Amino acid sequence: MPRRAALVFTLLTLSSVLTGCSPGPVAVAVPSPAPEVADACTALIQAMPAKVLDAERRKTEPASALTTAYGDPPIEVTCGVLPPAGMAQAQSQCFEVNGVGWFAQEVTNGYVFTTIGRKVYLELAVPNKYKPEANALTDVSDAIKAHNTLITPCT
Repeated sequence: MPRRAALVFTLLTLSSVLTGCSPGPVAVAVPSPAPEVADACTALIQAMPAKVLDAERRKTEPASALTTAYGDPPIEVTCGVLPPAGMAQAQSQCFEVNGVGWFAQEVTNGYVFTTIGRKVYLELAVPNKYKPEANALTDVSDAIKAHNTLITPCT
C-alpha cells in the first residue's frame, strides 16, 4: 500500500504542477457600449480565430462577450471601445492590413491597434514579445471583415 500512496502523491503533485503552468483568465477592462454595438461586438468576438500569432485563445475576467485574449503575455482584444483620442488628430494615420483599416498607438509594452472606418471599434493590445506586433492584425482581419461592417475605407 505505501507504494500506491507514493504513486498517488506523485500523480497529484504532477497534476498540480501542470495545472499551475497553464495561464488562467486574463483581466481585461470591459467597455459599456450601446446595446446595438454590444450585439455587433458579440458576433465579432465569437468569430475571432482560435489562434493569433500561434497563441491560443484564452478566457477573460470578468467573462464578457466583448473581450477575448491570446497567449502569455496576453494579446488582449476588446470590442465596443471608444475611438482613441489620438485618432482625431490631423496627423493620425490609417494603415490597412488585408482590407481592414487600423490606427496604431505605441504604448510602454507594445502597441494598441484600433479599427478605423468600421461599424464598431475593436482594439488589439499586442505586447512587444510578439514583434512585429502588426502581424497579429493579419490573423483577425477575416473575422473583422465578415462581422464588422465597413463604413469608410482607410485613406
